[in-house]
Amino acid sequence: MTPRPGWLVVAPVIFLLLWAGGYTVAKVGLNHAEPMTILSLRYSLVVVVMAAAFAVLRPPLPVCAADWGHLAVVGFLIQSVYFGLTYLSFRQGIAAGTAALLMSLQPILVALIAPRWSGERIGWKRWLGLALGLTGAGIVIVARMAIEAPTIAGFILAALGLGGITMAALWEKRFGLNHHPVTANLIGYAAGLVGVVPAMLMLETMRIDWTWEFGAVMAYLVIGNSVIAVGLLLAMIRAGEVAKVSALFFLVPPLAAVIGWAVLGEVMPPAAWFGMAVAACGVLLATRKDATGD
Repeated sequence: MTPRPGWLVVAPVIFLLLWAGGYTVAKVGLNHAEPMTILSLRYSLVVVVMAAAFAVLRPPLPVCAADWGHLAVVGFLIQSVYFGLTYLSFRQGIAAGTAALLMSLQPILVALIAPRWSGERIGWKRWLGLALGLTGAGIVIVARMAIEAPTIAGFILAALGLGGITMAALWEKRFGLNHHPVTANLIGYAAGLVGVVPAMLMLETMRIDWTWEFGAVMAYLVIGNSVIAVGLLLAMIRAGEVAKVSALFFLVPPLAAVIGWAVLGEVMPPAAWFGMAVAACGVLLATRKDATGD
């Protein structure tokens, strides 16, 4: 048997830490700048990095206008809708762990909606998974509200952000996007930038508190999240580690909660940890290969 490459051994750990930490790092960044200002700066820097990578690697471009459009739509849904509304929900008091948990429900929604596009029958296991996922999320929210109550607007924004990343996944499934990661990211982040800049110009002061902490935040979001984490994710999928990648996302909410507690002091009561476990069971049940059966 061919031994597994060394990078594949450490890649899951690095990806998990970078991805889960992104929620807390974003909240730290909001102490220094407004949401759309942070995202506009982040996406501008990522586009520069991806453009440099494109110039060196010369990957193929989409062959038709429709492919360009599909990549742009997915990029807009993820970068502008998902990240934009999630960052706004942070400003309304949503905890990092709570946001990560809500976003972990995305695979359930995809598992329920996608079959309807193809006429596939949806089994009771997926509906039960959704019920467990929502129940677990509700337990976490109620437990957190006993300590720090976010606004209703915060939950609405987070729910709309969840809708954005769900629609992005459905769009990819529907149109079977399969492009070089540098090309896809360059187009996607450019579309995200086009989406957030108008909101920044219309709604925000664009003032930035330039400190070493903000510089560290931007380095993390650009290099850690947008380049390394996404690169590792795609590399693991291409290496046939799809099952492991799926399992990693079950660990994101609790790890995000731990990081949020250590950095921001966001306490998760025992009941909240129980809720996370219930939600994880729901996601696992709804996304298993045999979840379509009765």
